[in-house]
Amino acid sequence: MSTARRLAAATLAVSLVTGAWAAGAAAQAVVASPRMLAAPMAVVGDRVDPLAQRASAQTRRVVAWILASGDHGGAPFFVIDKRHARLFVFDPDGRARGDAPVLLGMAPGDDTVPGIGERALADILPHERTTPAGRFVAERGTNLQGEPVIWVDYDAGVSMHRVRPLAASERRLARLHSPSPADNRISYGCINVPVRFYDEVVEPAWDGGRGIVIYVLPETRSLADVFGPALRGPAPHAPALRGL
Repeated sequence: MSTARRLAAATLAVSLVTGAWAAGAAAQAVVASPRMLAAPMAVVGDRVDPLAQRASAQTRRVVAWILASGDHGGAPFFVIDKRHARLFVFDPDGRARGDAPVLLGMAPGDDTVPGIGERALADILPHERTTPAGRFVAERGTNLQGEPVIWVDYDAGVSMHRVRPLAASERRLARLHSPSPADNRISYGCINVPVRFYDEVVEPAWDGGRGIVIYVLPETRSLADVFGPALRGPAPHAPALRGL
């Protein structure tokens, strides 16, 4: 993407307008919201959902920085807002393909315990079950059960995968349906995604062969600590994001 296109994209930014959206942006969009989770992804036919209530100022700021700097290298990119337990999927030009709630590591924190990826799950203590923050170049692969996953941090054993209802007491599907992100912290660190959203939005993001960059936003550290000095200090403006 040229510098001019990146600056234009950052000015318009991606797809989550704060209040109203331009008629020229009206088109088909694939989104998910807490109220749409009977099938945890919904196709909005002839209208555009602005997604404004689901994209935090932190998310919009990071997306604008990604597009202005070209940090994603022209690849599709995902942004995971841990504070709001939400995944946003963008195409290479910064258009939002959709968003959905996710389940995250049980413990708050932005770092992983050294060597945790080599330990058995039963040996990982509750306070060690974090989803690390940072910039990750995703890789496709399989876990020990042979299940297809997207590796976020392979060495730490952190992946993104379809939600699996494991122990009934964990209520993973119910947690995804909950309107509050407060109960979305249940995993050992992996990012659990609604099945339909994974199949219809996450998987197609690989089309084109350019890979995927995943940005996991911090919850205890600053944006500058995680992504660099360009994000130091208060945000000058939380831009609107544009959709399909």
